[in-house]
Amino acid sequence: DETLILQDLANDVYKKLVVRDNRIKGAVMYGDTMDGTWYFQLLREGTDISAFRSTILFGQHDLGDAGHGDESRVAALSSDAEICGCNGVTKGDIVDAIQTKGLFTLDDVRAHTKASASCGSCTGLVEAILSSTVGEGYEAKPSRKPVCACTEHSHDDVIQAIAERELKDMRAVFDFLEWKTPDGCATCRPALNYYLLARWPEEYQDDAQSRFINERAHGNIQKDGTYSVVPRMFGGLCTPSDLRAIADVCDKYDVPEMKVTGGQRIDLFGVKKEDLPPLWKDLTDAGFVSGHAYGKAMRTVKTCAGKTWCRFGTQNSTGLGVKLEELTWGSWMPHKYKLAVSG
Repeated sequence: DETLILQDLANDVYKKLVVRDNRIKGAVMYGDTMDGTWYFQLLREGTDISAFRSTILFGQHDLGDAGHGDESRVAALSSDAEICGCNGVTKGDIVDAIQTKGLFTLDDVRAHTKASASCGSCTGLVEAILSSTVGEGYEAKPSRKPVCACTEHSHDDVIQAIAERELKDMRAVFDFLEWKTPDGCATCRPALNYYLLARWPEEYQDDAQSRFINERAHGNIQKDGTYSVVPRMFGGLCTPSDLRAIADVCDKYDVPEMKVTGGQRIDLFGVKKEDLPPLWKDLTDAGFVSGHAYGKAMRTVKTCAGKTWCRFGTQNSTGLGVKLEELTWGSWMPHKYKLAVSG
């Protein structure tokens, strides 16, 4: 076997073709994958590439029309060329859907053809087909994607308005940005609640009804309708009295299963919804706070033993982990957030 390689470090492009008897037997591509469909077609059909072997790594459009690279490559593809291998969608399927259904966006094409709706590796080629077919009417990336159907404003618009106009409650946002619905919806309310809390942590009153059920109940709902509860253990540390308190709570509320988690905590599974308030009161009285295992928040700071106990430790990693968790717990984030300290 022979190997043909093109590598452009500055533009993060890498192409590798494995060739045997002037026929492609394999391909690896990173960065620019536009010609993947063509290479696969050559491989599948066993095409002799000797006539264009010297330029094959530069793509199907060859160097003759470098100023219109993507357009040339799209035009060179046959209608039966497979664009989306995950869902078996051809160029002809995409072009037909664009023309007959009046599609103008990538999301439209995904919805009607399933192209680019799975792994996404064909997204660039689908966008090139859209651009070639629609022409000037196509926008690769819509300039503004609304938060939800309640408004025409994007997330950036809302964040900017909250900061610049000093909007400090949800009603002020609805009024100023002229929300279409009087009270928002299940999509926009959690987002607005987070943006307001993040921008005005002292002034804004957290709206519990704009949080998801897990956050309202302070537990993770499970497949059988019960909840799991995770008390916080800073840096993974606990005392005998901590363990006894957790065991007593489990006995009192008939918790069917306890599990040590990968985050150095103990998860209590099978808690009934009606038991959540008194169970958390007992844990709070024992000195625990929530581990926020259910929220978009600081979850846990994992630690290794560190130099306090480990013969190979280089620093007080457990102590640092405890301080980091004490500093950040209770902070709400755009996504769940975890840290770890080694050493």
